[in-house]
Amino acid sequence: MDEHNYIYQQLPRKELLDLIPQANRKGNVLEIGAGGGETLLYAKEHGFANKIYGVELCKIENSNQNSELFSNFIIDNIETAILPFENSQFDVIICGDILEHLVTPEKTLESLKKYLKSEGVIIASIPNIREFKTMKKIFFEGDFKYSDSGILDKTHLRFFCKKNIISLFENQNFNILKIVSSNQGQAMRYLKRLRIFKLFLQIFFEEFVTIRYFILAEKK
Repeated sequence: MDEHNYIYQQLPRKELLDLIPQANRKGNVLEIGAGGGETLLYAKEHGFANKIYGVELCKIENSNQNSELFSNFIIDNIETAILPFENSQFDVIICGDILEHLVTPEKTLESLKKYLKSEGVIIASIPNIREFKTMKKIFFEGDFKYSDSGILDKTHLRFFCKKNIISLFENQNFNILKIVSSNQGQAMRYLKRLRIFKLFLQIFFEEFVTIRYFILAEKK
């Protein structure tokens, strides 16, 4: 990870931690793509986790990766790493905006599944390429230009719409408990002003205003 990307994601992902069910809180939490460890440290300090574990591709200078609060923090490529964890060790595994950076995200999900307890959950966030500004740029401006951040981040290897996200998890034998639009509140307020039937939001509009989806899933 370069310095730019670290700055881009160094705030704790509280929106992902809020998805952790009460029954899974204060347990063992593993984060893939943990950056400097901000989300995990926040989780431990605010009652979301008891023991915290992180995996990050690169060492980040002047970060919290060496904090004594971590039970283990591994610097390695999640797609090739041999992780030193036991089966059924974790109550929660977090993949915040990481699966789209992988060559084979489906294999990573499959390999992570064995580390979840039977009642454990995986929480992820994945960008939505169907978002209308991105579609406008591609289809009306004829421009698929990568950027330093956002949906067309130059480090993204995979792109997803909502149905592809659902398939990604279901094909690896996960049951999706919740999938939430990052822009849900904004979309509802907009449609309320326009007096458009809520069903339209559920079927069409939501996918066009959603920048990313937050997913909560369990093993089948």
